[in-house]
Amino acid sequence: MIGYAFGDSSKDEWSIVWADDFIGTGHPDPERWGYESGFVRNDEKQFYTTKRLKNARLENGHLIIEGHREFPAKSGLPDALSNKFPKIKYTSASLHTKGLASWRFGKIEVRAKLPKGQGVWPAIWTLGDNIPQVGWPSCGEIDIMEFVGKAPGEIHGNAHFRQNGKHASDHKERKAKKILGNFHTYSIEWDAKFIHFAFDEKRYHTFRIEKAQTPDGNPFHKPHYLILNLALGGTWGGKIDDSIFPTRYLIDYVRIYQKR
Repeated sequence: MIGYAFGDSSKDEWSIVWADDFIGTGHPDPERWGYESGFVRNDEKQFYTTKRLKNARLENGHLIIEGHREFPAKSGLPDALSNKFPKIKYTSASLHTKGLASWRFGKIEVRAKLPKGQGVWPAIWTLGDNIPQVGWPSCGEIDIMEFVGKAPGEIHGNAHFRQNGKHASDHKERKAKKILGNFHTYSIEWDAKFIHFAFDEKRYHTFRIEKAQTPDGNPFHKPHYLILNLALGGTWGGKIDDSIFPTRYLIDYVRIYQKR
């Protein structure tokens, strides 16, 4: 096992329990990653494709999630898919570990280079395994990193949950001068009391998990799975600048740590 630390943690405190360094070429490892498919949420404009190298592939030691502006007739999408979804104008990918791996507490760290341009909305986030049973936001959501192209000088950390029967969230943005054009690490440390959000190993926000307590328990005391996606447009991404395509979201590695 490999030990690693950031922030106030002891260097001997953590061990890697799951990781992907995206070595090789072709499709992401099917034993680690599944795919979302179709038009999924938030009035986003991209159609998420499944096992399509144009939108998600391993290359030069990275996972590349690539967004495209394309019409079905010229995109190489299967005719059956194009006919079923004639409104497809943009494609992208959303990868997840649902049904393959999930974690309760620990440290989640992702090193990535974000795409730029009006309309991009890349994210690193989690959802509770029990979402099929309880729905969202009762399952809990941890946004380890969200970025929107219309605000290129900041990234966002957030927790979503249900409180008094309604959706609630706890959010903070982290401003930085050199977010774009470089790889950075986006991470959380998560235990039974707190979720600490960090950018390049420096904490910028802490969420007190007790805020999400309900008579049925706490969604952040239960396992979550990981999602990596590049959304386009939608309720937060906003208007899309078609001159930015193709646009690439590069992930160098994903590492999950738990205490020794």
